[in-house]
Amino acid sequence: MSARSKILKPTGVQPDELELQVAQNLFDLEHNVAELSADLRGLQFTAAKEIDIGRGRKAIVIFVPVPQIKQFHKVQTRLVRELEKKFSDFHVLLIAQRRILRKPDHKTRLTQQRPRSRTLTAVHEKILEDLVYPTEIVGKRTKVRIDGSKLIKVFLDRKDHTSLEYKLDTFYAIYKKLTGKDVVFVFPVASAGQE
Repeated sequence: MSARSKILKPTGVQPDELELQVAQNLFDLEHNVAELSADLRGLQFTAAKEIDIGRGRKAIVIFVPVPQIKQFHKVQTRLVRELEKKFSDFHVLLIAQRRILRKPDHKTRLTQQRPRSRTLTAVHEKILEDLVYPTEIVGKRTKVRIDGSKLIKVFLDRKDHTSLEYKLDTFYAIYKKLTGKDVVFVFPVASAGQE
């Protein structure tokens, strides 16, 4: 078995240099770190992209198959920490590779109804959840400006404030790049009555 077996690509499509590096690092972690070896054994990824997040910083987004995202979530915190050590100066994020089906129009004949999980809204919501995992989204507001543009305000769980504060710019840049939507991540301030 080689590092190349960690990449799940269609037949005839060659992985690029970054994907080969990520595959090699996953392969090394599987064989060298005892706690991760059992959990990483059958896991693969479909793509890896380097995204510029501004101010000279970059992030690596690893796209994984949807059926394997729960298995990746089990080891995500440890896996991301190890990969960020290997790729210094990069934030590493895991996102499921989801497909959006077009909205049927009057010209196309419906053979089967489009599942909710394949709609644009559902896919964008899931991308948001994958971005901030393991933190939970506790609230969401959509602000429509006078010019018609929308801004999504996402409230994250307050208990993860210290561990995620430095990644909020990364979350914004990647969500904007993947979906084209503006988003702001905030941690709600707990009022005195709730404590």
